Amino acid sequence: MPSDRPVEARGLVKRYGAVIAVDHVDLTVEPGDVYGFLGPNGAGKTTTLRILLGLIRPDDGDARLFGRDPQHELPEALDGVAGFVETPYFYPYLSGRKNLELLAAFDRDGGRAQIDQLLELVDLDRRADDRVGGYSQGMRQRLGVASSLVRDPRLLLLDEPTNGLDPAGMRDMRRLVARLSGEGITVLLSSHLLAEVDELCNRVAIIRTGRIVYEGTLSDLRASAGASRYRLRTTDDRVARLTLLEHSHAREVALEGDELTFTADEEEVAAISRALVEAGLGITALVPEQHSLESLFFELTEGEPVEAAA
Repeated sequence: MPSDRPVEARGLVKRYGAVIAVDHVDLTVEPGDVYGFLGPNGAGKTTTLRILLGLIRPDDGDARLFGRDPQHELPEALDGVAGFVETPYFYPYLSGRKNLELLAAFDRDGGRAQIDQLLELVDLDRRADDRVGGYSQGMRQRLGVASSLVRDPRLLLLDEPTNGLDPAGMRDMRRLVARLSGEGITVLLSSHLLAEVDELCNRVAIIRTGRIVYEGTLSDLRASAGASRYRLRTTDDRVARLTLLEHSHAREVALEGDELTFTADEEEVAAISRALVEAGLGITALVPEQHSLESLFFELTEGEPVEAAA
């Protein structure tokens, strides 16, 4: 496996008795990705992350972090790698600052000089000297990110980083992840929050009952859904509706309030527009409705898979 790829996994399998938690999972994370690992609760996301970090052994398959095997090459395989799985844990009787100082000391004192900067980065500088036992869940999540950054990582693995955060905290966490990506850190972000993944990630893997049902870009995922739905407003919606009904390329034509909707393939819309103009109509709006990540996610994880994505 190429050594420059932050993550590459092939055929990962993990069984717990009769339950297959991870079922031949393949993942490829390229340098610079903000890679969304998306799936419903219990789909196998956390188990896969534990395998990648060498916390549990797979029953089959293998993985590499920058070309090194986390099952057999520790601690070298974790050089340049940081993050947390599920909820980050700290010494509750120590302050946030002391916890970070202790982690820096464990990691050969790498990062102690950055602690004040990191506490400010995650908006904990005013509570840095308070005991972690008095922190909210959201504050612990932000301290978890700071503790990961102590190692100055090239790859950051985050498992549900906005868990326990209020809407403002979720917004700030998304901004932080985007900023870290802009500084050259590759991020693998496990989440079940679709808006979070849609805003941050350039590539995604969707897992369903332990199996990957899609891996690729969001744009390719949307394109795989086929024909798009369009909203149309014209100078005469009655004539426009009759024109669409007579056009072989326009499907599912409906009048909704003061606009028409129809379904068509993108390459057919130009012909439909010409037909409307030839009918003497002025087009005041023709807007495609982009397939939402939510609808595609539910189709892949609950219903029939999107044909080109599966």
